[in-house]
Amino acid sequence: MSAVKNVIKDNYNMMLLRDFLRERIKDAGFSHAEISKTPTGTRVALHVTRPGIVIGRKGVGIRELTEKLNTEFGLKNPQISVIEIPKPELSPNVMCNRMASHIERGTAFRRATMWTMQQIMDSGAMGVQITISGKLRGDRSAFEKHTAGILPRAGHHADVIVDDDIAHVRTPMGLIGIRIRIAIKEKVIPEFELKKDESKEETSKQVSDEKAEKIKEETSKQVSDEKAEKIKEETSKQVSDEKAEKIKEETSKQVSDEKAGKIKEETSKQVSDEKAGKIKEETAEEKKPKSESEQIIIEEEKMKDLVTLEEEEEKMK
Repeated sequence: MSAVKNVIKDNYNMMLLRDFLRERIKDAGFSHAEISKTPTGTRVALHVTRPGIVIGRKGVGIRELTEKLNTEFGLKNPQISVIEIPKPELSPNVMCNRMASHIERGTAFRRATMWTMQQIMDSGAMGVQITISGKLRGDRSAFEKHTAGILPRAGHHADVIVDDDIAHVRTPMGLIGIRIRIAIKEKVIPEFELKKDESKEETSKQVSDEKAEKIKEETSKQVSDEKAEKIKEETSKQVSDEKAEKIKEETSKQVSDEKAGKIKEETSKQVSDEKAGKIKEETAEEKKPKSESEQIIIEEEKMKDLVTLEEEEEKMK
């Protein structure tokens, strides 16, 4: 039981220490303290919004804190470090202390609640819930809850994402309790995360580039083939047109030659027919019986011819 008692005693001392630090450095915007024991001493890391107030002039504030931690809480050789909080609006401890200070000054609890909730959501929180309870308006106690955004209430996400804190305020009407729960986006753990290898990306890019080049080459080949086919078709059409024209010309020439031959033949036939007609006419005229005077003249001419032939034969002898 001695070990269990020691654990309980240590936890109780840590609770008292945190309450003391919250009251002592309230003006500095205290959030939380990290305490770790080492062989050389005890390290205490204080997370605050304004470190200058904790340190004090020439480190006077840190010296006083170290003495009190050593004497009142029994920490051996405490070493205090001050860390500034980057986003104090996302710390429920800081916002509880701010809201408590507003209510202590006399601000209406609803106005303080709405102002605090708006500040938290503007800083980038996923969700927030503010619960205020106590003697708010009269002798009877009451409570109010105000929520904004998405705030998981149960399960693993509620344990991991959500941070909460409680603060108490003393008012003339009595004690008022403030509880703030904040869900932070940065703490969301994705269930599946896709890891991309640079080598695979490069190879995929190369493959895609090669495919694009192949497609371009194929398209260019197809276009060139289509162009060649079109050119062939056009040339074949031209050749066929030229051949048709030549054939037409040749056929027209042949037809004209045939026509000319036929015309020549016809003309020659006509001429020969005319000549034959004339010869026939002449022969017919020759064959016609002549008159007696004409026959006498013809016979005289024949006689003259015979006389001339006989004279020539005699001369030749």
